[in-house]
Order: sequence, then C-alpha cells, then structure tokens
Amino acid sequence: MKKLVLLMVMILFFSCGSHRSFQSFFNNHKNDIGVTAFQVPNFMRSLLGSISPEMSSVFSNVRDFKFLTFKNMTREKQQLLIKEMNMVTGDRFTDVLRVNTLEKTKIVSVLEHVDVVKQAIIFNSTLDKTSVFYLKGNFDPNQIKKISEANQFEDLSNKLLQQYSISTPGINPIN
Repeated sequence: MKKLVLLMVMILFFSCGSHRSFQSFFNNHKNDIGVTAFQVPNFMRSLLGSISPEMSSVFSNVRDFKFLTFKNMTREKQQLLIKEMNMVTGDRFTDVLRVNTLEKTKIVSVLEHVDVVKQAIIFNSTLDKTSVFYLKGNFDPNQIKKISEANQFEDLSNKLLQQYSISTPGINPIN
C-alpha cells in the first residue's frame, strides 16, 4: 500500500511539473542582464488602446500585459529561452503559428476557452533580440495572429517604452 501511495505522489509531482506559468518565466528573467521588462499596470491600460486602431480592438479586453526583451544573446541563452518557452506553452496552449529556423524562432501560442482566447504568448527569437509578449483577457485568435505577423507587437513595445520614459523621466521600466 505504501508503494502505491508513493507511486501516486510521484506521478502527481511529475505531471504537475511538466509546464510552467508565464508569470514564473517573467519573474525568472526580469532581472537578467540586458533585459527590458515591462508590465502594464491598471492605470496605463488605456494607453494600450490609444497607440493604434488595430491595437485598440485587441486591448479593449486586456486584464494583463507583460513583455520582456533580451538583447545580444549567445546561442546557448537563446536555446534556453526557447526550451523554457516550450515548457510554458506545453500541453495547455495551442500554437497558432510556429516558425523554427536556424536564424529565427517565432511562436504564437494561445490558451482558449470555447472560441475565445484567454491568454496569448508571442515569442520572437534571434541572436540579436528575443522578445516575449503575454496577454490575458478575451481575444480573437485570428486578430492576434494577424497583428503578430505584421510585427505590430514589436512596434507596440517600442512605443510603450518611449511613452513610459517620456512620462516618467529617469525611471527604468524594469520591475
């Protein structure tokens, strides 16, 4: 009987450990050297929709928005980030788009409930720059894919960082 209980505990432990949350990924990397981390607080969510008409429709239902940007990485660091992102998306998320080449890895992965996307992760990685965007709310999966393919998330991150640094001079947006 003890062996059976021990076996059940081990199965439970290993099955729960097969994926990670985006929050743990964010917390583990926000203090890395060369990383810019940004988490949009509640009072700034109205800024998201004012950046462009396309973004306004996406961000009307946003409850959480975070992004990380890694610059000048080694191949080993890039491979580690790709592996960790695969663990985050794992079984729970559905890949809307995945491109794996030697030069670039791009992942658009969503967590759906019925026909509505509840969480979206947009991951773009090259040796020059890796960026990860996380959205939580209610979204149309096709809209997320379209905006990602047009690299509008990259434009959004640049505009947000610029807006944030203008409104709060001397403050670095790393949490």
